[in-house]
Amino acid sequence: MARRALLVGINDYKKIGDLRGCLNDVSNMRNILKTYLGFGNSDIRVLTESRATRENIIHRLKWLVRATKPGDFMVFHFSGHGSQIRDRNGDELEDGMDELICPWDHDWDGCFILDDDLDDIFSGLPENSLLEVFLDCCHSGDGIRTMPRSADHTPRDTSKSRYLEPPQDIRFRHEGEEEDLKVRGFRSGNRSGGRSTKHHILWSGCRSDQTSADAEIDGTVNGAFTYYLCKHMRKTGGHISRRNLIERVRNSLRHNAYPQIPQLACGNKADYENNPLQLPVPEERERQLFLTTPYMRGDDVKSVQRALVKKEFKTSVDGVFGPQTQHAVRQFQNQNQLVVDGVVGKTVRAALFS
Repeated sequence: MARRALLVGINDYKKIGDLRGCLNDVSNMRNILKTYLGFGNSDIRVLTESRATRENIIHRLKWLVRATKPGDFMVFHFSGHGSQIRDRNGDELEDGMDELICPWDHDWDGCFILDDDLDDIFSGLPENSLLEVFLDCCHSGDGIRTMPRSADHTPRDTSKSRYLEPPQDIRFRHEGEEEDLKVRGFRSGNRSGGRSTKHHILWSGCRSDQTSADAEIDGTVNGAFTYYLCKHMRKTGGHISRRNLIERVRNSLRHNAYPQIPQLACGNKADYENNPLQLPVPEERERQLFLTTPYMRGDDVKSVQRALVKKEFKTSVDGVFGPQTQHAVRQFQNQNQLVVDGVVGKTVRAALFS
């Protein structure tokens, strides 16, 4: 079971407006991968500034896919400018918008990376592999703006949008038709409706109609989404479900007056309850169960509750892993001389269902 990651961050663009927090995002994510998710130095490839060309990014993404085998874990994190253009199929216009990320050498004559490009590359992933994509950029927006101050912000705090507005000739392709267009691509998944694997996890810094902030927080400039994602990973030691993590990141951004709502899209419902970069191998499909906010729910919770009641530990059998169920688990662990942490994992299940 291998782990591989590609981290891309661009502050100093060749031809377009610069950003300030993208290199810090790369360092932040790299630290999280190494500290909490089991990555080594050799597992992580980094492209920054002038090395993050379109050619180099695509080459590294193809390396990521080519080396992947069933059971492997992959991460792609991009921090930089993003945009949208009217979708075109040859010379024939289609009804929709393509989302794109901007490499260091971005120009509007084709030197960008479309959602279609990523889809084509990732379609080569084998079944039962996991790809987790983090995009701290935006694909719609209103240029530069000043953000309200908050407890985390310095008095000099200003934030810059990571949205790159297309030039006039590109914008004119859909002038007056905005209400009829559909945003597709990164956030809505594969437009053909099929993937080579169901295990694709996508984290986006904002909704498709919002901007992601490049902001000064706690004395350094960061992508606001990446900053709070990493902050909560550290607070929990990485032991947090994706559903709980996205909720915490949203709450932090809302508390600090950032008008962006990060998005999370998973291939199936169970992935929302698993930890980041957690894909159980076939013989260990059961997820870890523990107390989170919001509470974990599901048939697997109900099955554990039934087993606890059968062994005469008091808990509701409602499929909700709340404080009462956690208390019953801790009692069971204590009675069976197991580590008393309230977490239902492989060892607890073996004892509980024996």
